[in-house]
Amino acid sequence: MRTVLLDLGPLAHLAGVGALVGTSMSDSDSLVSSAGKGIVVVNGVIESIQESSALEEEYGAGGIHSDELRVISLEGHAIIPGLVDGHNHLIWAGDRSNELTLKQRGMSYQEIAALGGGIQHTVRQTEQASDEQLIQLSYQRMRTALHHGTTHMETKSGYGLSTKSELTLLRVAHQLSQMSHLPSMELTWLGAHDTPKGMTRSAYVEEILSEQLPSVIEQGYAHAADVFCEPGWFTPEESEDILVAARNGGLTQRIHIDEFTNGGGGELAADLKVVTADHSHYTPDETRMRMEAAGVNTGFLPGTPYTMGAAWPSFNQAITTECRWSIATDFNPNCNILSLPFIGSLLVHRNKVDPLATLVAASRNPSETTPHPTGLTHGRIEVGAVANLNVLNGVQWESWCNQPGTSPFKATMLSGELHYH
Repeated sequence: MRTVLLDLGPLAHLAGVGALVGTSMSDSDSLVSSAGKGIVVVNGVIESIQESSALEEEYGAGGIHSDELRVISLEGHAIIPGLVDGHNHLIWAGDRSNELTLKQRGMSYQEIAALGGGIQHTVRQTEQASDEQLIQLSYQRMRTALHHGTTHMETKSGYGLSTKSELTLLRVAHQLSQMSHLPSMELTWLGAHDTPKGMTRSAYVEEILSEQLPSVIEQGYAHAADVFCEPGWFTPEESEDILVAARNGGLTQRIHIDEFTNGGGGELAADLKVVTADHSHYTPDETRMRMEAAGVNTGFLPGTPYTMGAAWPSFNQAITTECRWSIATDFNPNCNILSLPFIGSLLVHRNKVDPLATLVAASRNPSETTPHPTGLTHGRIEVGAVANLNVLNGVQWESWCNQPGTSPFKATMLSGELHYH
């Protein structure tokens, strides 16, 4: 099947190799093409990008629909790449909306967890849900994410906290990853998300190393491992033991760090050269620069300080110091956000981050930390890349992050198939 898209508006293609840093993230001359381009897609891959007029001469005007050829005029609508959600806790059951009241009464995340809320509450609710219920919940969440332009997501386990339950969550995620018309997925094991109730952390770490992690590796669904390295959860030493064991088992390493305070996770991230260190809210600049020198991405999760009423990390400082960084939804029961355009709005409207740099952080840069299952390039629009892109409702590409509360997209192309919203 060949699909030809004609009459594109401005095209924020973001083409090129590797992650972008510093002012290169907002270089519109190299990252955005003016209106008038066209795109040819063959079997879900971008075959060529040319002037629309030349493609119309070769294939005809918009409106052709056959088994072999579709020619579609986009009538001047702007185009951006498919968005990449590089940090998503997709699979869980239950509802923790009551914690809003507790937060407004001044209770911290740690205090709510000590009362039986937080992760432990979700673990109990998730354990009571059947596979079918978890699939149905997660399927609808993935459809919502697609409606908001996400074409690929990194998906974590972590609400099981036992070998059996963690394997179940990864199995459910794998089943979802095999379904059509949904964003593609990378699966991450996050057994070290919290300590099970009634168990010491040292005993749980031993269980992870001796039983849970080997079982996850044998199952073969997880591509990466993650640890919640934070004071009160897993120490840098415990996190190192788990991540080194995961690396020895063939898994990519990711890490949660410095969400509530500088807990030393950034130093560990640099030492281990993990792919991405996420949250990184209170990581000192010198540590962040050491992470950059080690090739570690800083994965900012702006939805978390938004939902917790906390101060923002310094996104623009990461640009000034030329550290590689990305943004993601951090979708979870405590941050119930599936819209990357809304996350982008938080940076642009509340933190004065350039809209193009923000787009790079939501597409090209996270595509480097969470590869597409085909092995092809994604998160940008270029020849040879997966045909994942978003058609804006308007004629300016900046509108991608300028409509908080609604989806800014008219349609999303997912592996060559257009899904109209």
